[in-house]
Amino acid sequence: MGSILVIDDDESFIRVLEHMLIEDGHRVATASDGERGLKIFKGGSFDIVLTDLMMPKLDGMAVLKEVRRIDREAIVIFITAHGTVENAVEACRLGATDYITKPFSHEQLSFVVEKAIKVRELLSENIRLQTELSEKYQFKNIVGRSARMEEVFRLAGQVAGSDATVLLLGESGTGKELIARAIHFNSPREKRRFMAINCASIPDNLMESELFGHVKGAFTGAMKDKKGKFELADGGTIFLDEVADLKSDLQAKLLRFLQEREFEPVGATEPIRVDVRIIAATNKDLEKLIREEKFREDLYYRLSVVPVVLPPLRARKDDIPLLVDHFLRKYGGEKSFTVADDAMKILYEFDWPGNVRELENVVERAVVLAGGGVITSDLLPSSLRTGRFEGKEFEVTTEGLSMAEVERQTLLAALERTGWNKTKAAESLEIPRHVLMYKMKKLGLQG
Repeated sequence: MGSILVIDDDESFIRVLEHMLIEDGHRVATASDGERGLKIFKGGSFDIVLTDLMMPKLDGMAVLKEVRRIDREAIVIFITAHGTVENAVEACRLGATDYITKPFSHEQLSFVVEKAIKVRELLSENIRLQTELSEKYQFKNIVGRSARMEEVFRLAGQVAGSDATVLLLGESGTGKELIARAIHFNSPREKRRFMAINCASIPDNLMESELFGHVKGAFTGAMKDKKGKFELADGGTIFLDEVADLKSDLQAKLLRFLQEREFEPVGATEPIRVDVRIIAATNKDLEKLIREEKFREDLYYRLSVVPVVLPPLRARKDDIPLLVDHFLRKYGGEKSFTVADDAMKILYEFDWPGNVRELENVVERAVVLAGGGVITSDLLPSSLRTGRFEGKEFEVTTEGLSMAEVERQTLLAALERTGWNKTKAAESLEIPRHVLMYKMKKLGLQG
């Protein structure tokens, strides 16, 4: 049930509404004019404002404007007569949630109010989730206290409040997307969309439509208009991961957007302007690709307004105990785990070619195998204990396995052999990287 403020200049009608709403279990406050209603609204907490549209002094539209100024998420329902329905519809366009036309029954009132309460609950849940996301991606909550990571947090924190384009550089598994999300959720854009796009996982022939959308009939199968990620993220942030994998034609289109802040959907003749911040990331040497004429130099300078280099895990080993503890709590649930000294020594001394992502997979595996208690060295992969990968560990036994499980084991072996570097794993399997990404998702392989 909800808390409802009723505003109407007909006091006898107010009494009827109050009775109906109390009978439905709601808490009700009333006011006989708009000015008095706003004073009550400012002094209390209400789920819904139910107000007459036509009132002397301060009418319903003025009440709506002030209520929404005080509380942007406020739910306002207009009470209107037949002759002013058009005004009520216009009010809904300007921010009112709904309207109800006199005369109405108790059942009609109950239906409109209950629908509005559900909207309020959804808004409240959205705000709660948004708050949780913002809190999760505060820099203080990202695991890492080494000097190298403190420098990353400092620089990322400084740039978060601006609209500057950021280029995140570092090996696979170093947490580039995590930092990109932190920049977004610590920026004025935090309440708008953050959209992550892996440029290596989407086939080339679909990438332009995925980024910029298309119009109906632009190509075979384009049965209707489709908004691309840039249009959907208007007001927010787009994270272009593996940006070095963009083909030359898309590099040119991205450059144009960065210069003009506009783009044309596939098949369109008119450009669309949007307000989107770009954060890009790559694990490749862009300067080397520029020399090889595989990446545009002008695009590189547009993307790297603020470059941020994330160190590999082997360069920030002081963070390993903190990360291990974090992953134990993440995957252990209510069970308590500790790490034996010899196991921690192995984790500390290993070079971690797959960086934090590889460490996370190792800890998750150990938690599953241990079931609870102490993580001992025998629960760690032999590749960590020997400091190298032994071929026999990655042999795939097919006897008694389904085709799906054989495929899963093959992919897992390639990923472990390359320290969960997906680019190298795809090369070793002789398949495109985006095919590997698709199969990993299909087979439930984390990474």
